[in-house]
Formats: sequence, structure tokens, C-alpha cells
Amino acid sequence: MTPETFKALEYTIPDKPGVYRYLDTHDKLLYVGKAKSLKKRVGSYFQLDRHEGRIRLMVSKIARIEFTLVDTELDALLLENALIKKHQPRFNIRLKDDKTYPYIVIKNEPFPRIFPTRRMIRDGSTYLGPYASVQMMRTMLELVKRIYPLRTCSLPLTEANINAAKFRACLEYQIGNCLAPCEAKQSASEYHENIEAIKEILKGSYHKAQQLLKEEMRQYAEALAFEKAAAVKKKLELLENYQSKSAIVNPNITDTDVFSLVRQDELAVVNYLHIQNGAIVRSHNLEIMQNLEESNADLLTWGMIELRNRFQSTARVILLNQEIESEPEELDIQVPRIGDKKKIVELSLKNAFYHLNELLQLRNNRSQLQKTEKLMEQMRTDLGLKKQPRHIECFDNSNFHGSYAVSACVVFKDGKPSKKDYRHFNVKTVEGPNDFATMEEVITRRYKRLLEEKQPLPDLLIVDGGKGQLSSAVYALKQLGIFEQLPVMGIAKNLEELFYPNDPVPLHLDKAGYTLKIIQQMRDEAHRFGITHHRNQRSKGTIKSALSDIAGIGPKSVETLLRTFKSVAALQEAPREAIVAAIGEAKTQMVWEWLEKQKQTPAED
Repeated sequence: MTPETFKALEYTIPDKPGVYRYLDTHDKLLYVGKAKSLKKRVGSYFQLDRHEGRIRLMVSKIARIEFTLVDTELDALLLENALIKKHQPRFNIRLKDDKTYPYIVIKNEPFPRIFPTRRMIRDGSTYLGPYASVQMMRTMLELVKRIYPLRTCSLPLTEANINAAKFRACLEYQIGNCLAPCEAKQSASEYHENIEAIKEILKGSYHKAQQLLKEEMRQYAEALAFEKAAAVKKKLELLENYQSKSAIVNPNITDTDVFSLVRQDELAVVNYLHIQNGAIVRSHNLEIMQNLEESNADLLTWGMIELRNRFQSTARVILLNQEIESEPEELDIQVPRIGDKKKIVELSLKNAFYHLNELLQLRNNRSQLQKTEKLMEQMRTDLGLKKQPRHIECFDNSNFHGSYAVSACVVFKDGKPSKKDYRHFNVKTVEGPNDFATMEEVITRRYKRLLEEKQPLPDLLIVDGGKGQLSSAVYALKQLGIFEQLPVMGIAKNLEELFYPNDPVPLHLDKAGYTLKIIQQMRDEAHRFGITHHRNQRSKGTIKSALSDIAGIGPKSVETLLRTFKSVAALQEAPREAIVAAIGEAKTQMVWEWLEKQKQTPAED
């Protein structure tokens, strides 16, 4: 995606906290990032002059951008980590360091070990996390190991090794921390049943563990072992706060699907969020084009079924933003009106609305781009150019009996004025009314500077005038060595004839056609821009010349009066105090006497 392409969708990006995802042309996830403001953060990637080659490479591969809105920056951080853990995008390998966050790994081996790690290895092992608190993570590990004793050694416990009695139980078995699967004192099936139970606890299903700790704390209290009871209470408190590792919604809401529908005309969007253990673990937008006049309920039902099948969801609880006609008995379908569930549905709706607006904006931009492409191709054909004239510059000269000679350069991009690129020139080397020499000077100055600054040349250069002005422009381009690179033509003012270098026969375009209208618009805009600048120069020159004739008023005082009052008429209407404030009492007296004489001098007929 180029910066120019990005501009077409820039206004669709929400200025909200959330997570953004970059995808390539094959819908492969390139990068996941978080932002307090999605608009500012995503826009910064397309300011290529601020980035090195690696980011430039990623930007060049972006074909599509997706967003998930959340309520706070912290929510964006947690959701970003979940998505990176799940998808492992290519460009997150270096930009995002997983070692920052601790995980619990269940190793892929005959009798799996469970231990903390900051390094994820793709060997089939199961990684749970990340955990926001190392202390809570260690508490969980200590808890599950007390409930389900596991091995901590790294012995290769294959069936053959165990049957061959290659190992002996260690001290961990003697103190009750391990059941010695190395000596076949614990079967593989029993061990794996414990592993599955531990997975459920680590995923957040820890109600039974809480009950166990409460019972242990009660027993210590009854035995008057208050220090041990306090230690268990601390673990219980940490366990109850465990949900904070990834909760971005109500932690009591788990294994829940959320669907919301928004619609405009024939286009609808169904947003899908899946909540697991109080966290959004999946977000997706489904676009639906209306074929018949389906109701919103029909579209929402179709989207819900399609997304559940696509993601193989088994959640029984489903939250919707509106009622549907068909509600399967095996599903608990709700349309919440208040509370945390209502807030989750509103979050889903927020994502759906932004995605719909993005689609509508892109559709409009795509239509405009297609129209521009068609018109640019028409201009290329009409003018016989090798490439589309996306960037055109037009020059026009103005002078008053050879004085105050100026030239204007207007720039059109994709057929529209680019006023920030307009330039005007005060002619420096030409004496008298010489339009041809003026054109040669300003063309030379303009494109010499572009070459020095290594700026791109336009696709077409137009000069307002006939063969003479065109010849001057051609000469300047040849002197700069860019005549072969820059197509140039002149437009005669009377018959709207277009002249090409070395072609005596002018080109006549369809007077109602787009190409001639654009050229005429550029010519008129250059004339307007040039005349405005020319009048300003004449006005400044007139007052400067008149004031310079006042005895005792030097150039600096003239410049001060010129900058303050702009014209003789304004100076005549100004109060004496204003003139004194500008140049002082003594010089004001001289100017004031001169102004009085001007008022007494009768105007010429």
C-alpha cells in the first residue's frame, strides 16, 4: 500500500483506542499493533521518510487494514498480546518481544512438564498466558502442583525406558511432590488426566481450586495455625485476582459469542466477538450484501450461523443487539438491556459501525479513483502522451508596460488544483515587455530547482501562449537536459489551439470534452493567480515610488509605511497618531504635509 493509496482510506480510521491488523493480498496477517489513537498510529506508518527499510517493506505489502476497538489503552495492550500469541504475524517477530511477558508451558512430551517461560518454541507444546503478574503466575503453578503432583525432572520418560527400569525415583517422590511415573508408579493415562485438569485451571476454571484453598485455610484456622492460614489466604486473594491477567470485559462472562448487525442500504456488517474467561479472544467483521429484501433479523441470523460455523464455536451463550425470529433451544440467546453484557454488545456495535463506515468510504473513494483513472486515460489519449498526465504544471506571464513582470505556475494533480504547490516568480533578468525571455527565465528557474532538490518532474508542462512562448520553454528545457523527459505544449488564447514542439499543425480538441476543459481551467487559473500577484506588486511599487519622492523620508521609512498601511489611500485615511507610532513625530510631519498637498491637488480628467 502506497501513501497515496492510504490517503483514500485515512478518514475511515477511528480516532479511538484499539488494535490494528495489517494483512497482505493473500489475507495473511502481517502485523498486529496497539494504539491509544488508531488514526494517529496507523497514519504514522505511511510517513515513509520517517522510517527505515524494514517498515517500508512491511508497508509495501499491506493490502488491507482491520481494527478492533476497545475502551482503554490497557484493553488494547491485552488484546494485542492475545492476537500476537495466536497468529504470530511475520513483522511482530522483532517489533514485539514475547520475552517481556511470562507464560506457562505444558511441554509436548510423554509425561509433560509444566513450568514458566519467556521463550515460545514451536514444538507442539501448549503455552498459556501471557501473565501480567509473575507473582500470580507462580501462585498458579504452586497451586496446581500441590493439587496434582507432577514431575520436574527432564528424564526421557519413554515407554521403552520405563519398561527397561532405567530410572529410579528421586527425592521429589519421597517428599510427595511427584508420583514417580519414571518407575511406572503412575500410569500415562492418569498423568494426562491430571494435565487436562490443570489446563482448565490455568485457563481460568479455578472454582474448585478456590474451594480447596478455603477449606485448607479453615483447617489451619481451626488448628490455630494462624500464620499458615494467613499464607493460604494470601494465595486465595491472588487467585481471586487472577482474572486480571487478561480481562478486558466482565471476568464472570465466559465462553460467550457476541453478534451485532449494522446496515445501510444493501450493505450490512455483522461483528463477532468471542469472550473467553473475561477476555476478547476473537474479533471478526462479516460483510453481507443484500440480495432480496431480507430483514435485519434475517441478516443477523445468517451472519451468526455463518460465523459460528466458520470459527467452529461451541459457545451456548449468545448476546445480540436485536431480537431474531429463530432461537435454537440448545442456545441461550440474549438481547441485554442493562449491565456489563449490554456494554459488550455496544462494543461490538461500535466495531460494526466503524467497519461499515470504512466500507462506504472506500466504496466512494474507489468510485472517485475509477473516475479519475478514466479521465486521466482520456487525457493521455487525446494529447498523445506516453503516460497519464497525473501531474500537470501551467505557466502564465504578466507585466505592465514592461514593469513589474511576474509569472505564475499552477499545479493540477489528478485533474484537480493542488494550490499548496502553486508558485509565483518575480522576473529578475528581463528588461522591458519580453514575454518570450520571461518564459525562458521562469521555466529555467522552476525546473533547475526541482532537479537540484531531486523532486519529481511533472507529467506535462503547458505554457499559456503560442509558438513563441512554447519555443522559449523548449529552449529552457533543452538547456537543462530534460526536454526528452518532460512533454510540453502551448495553448493559444484565441482559437484554443494546442501547439507541440516542431509541429506546425495545431491540435484542436473537442470543445465539450474533458481534456480541453481541464487545460482551459489550468490556463485561467494560472492567469488569475498571476494577475493577483502582479497587482500586489504594482500596488506596492506605486506607493513605494510615491513615498520615495517625499524629502527627508528614506527607504527604511518607506518600507515601514508600506508594510503598515499597504496603500496611499489607506495612508491618507489613517489618523496622525498611527503614522507617528510607525515612523516617529519628525518624519510624520513631513509625510503629513505631503498628504495634505495630495488632497489639494485636483484629479486629472
